[in-house]
Amino acid sequence: MSIDTPWARNELAQFLKLTELYRAQDPRGIVDYSSRLANRGSQADIVASAHVVEQILACVLPRWREEVPGTKNRTVNRWYQHREAAQRADAALVRDEEVRARLGDDAPQVSAATMHSWVWEGARALWRSGHFREAVTAAAKKVNAEAQDKIGRRDVSETKLFQSAFSLNAPQADEPRLRLMADDGSDTFRSVHRGAMAFAEGCYAGIRNPNSHEDGLPELPEHEALEQLAAFSVLARWVDTATLLTI
Repeated sequence: MSIDTPWARNELAQFLKLTELYRAQDPRGIVDYSSRLANRGSQADIVASAHVVEQILACVLPRWREEVPGTKNRTVNRWYQHREAAQRADAALVRDEEVRARLGDDAPQVSAATMHSWVWEGARALWRSGHFREAVTAAAKKVNAEAQDKIGRRDVSETKLFQSAFSLNAPQADEPRLRLMADDGSDTFRSVHRGAMAFAEGCYAGIRNPNSHEDGLPELPEHEALEQLAAFSVLARWVDTATLLTI
């Protein structure tokens, strides 16, 4: 899923217009010497716009609440941080590709929001609050739960679940299988399913378990957590698209 840039930019522009500050004209016969400013739009319209804008910011600038400075005096402008974040997001939407090309780093970019929905649904809340290690663990649990639902098993989980699901053996009454391709007797068929079993074991033994069971681990850098999410996204897509074999 890619962001609709023209739509997003239009929403950001509307929000910036609504939150623009101005000094209202004094009522006739009254002179107000205060420096109080007001937003152009009504509070109701701004709040409604902010609901959409915050979701755009979460996609374009996921850590905007931590990285964009706010103001302690919210009575002056409640929307100060939102406005700067919206301006930055608009610039990012327009110029990120150009900046990467000019600086010599125009490699493809990966976004957690574009990964398999099971992974991002599991990770989203923790990811947006900067808890990257916990977000990866939550994504791993979500993929495991969805795989259990697909094959209808609760008696095994994680490594054992995927070893059974991708086993080359024929399905049993209590052991359905997942097939990534038809069994044509080829080495490719066997390789694909052995690889899926090994990959799943690596994801849970090498990523999920250390993240969950090691106390005192430092927070994962965001780019490393993104790599780990990508691994679970691959596994999720395999499970989601696989054919279920039962007897």
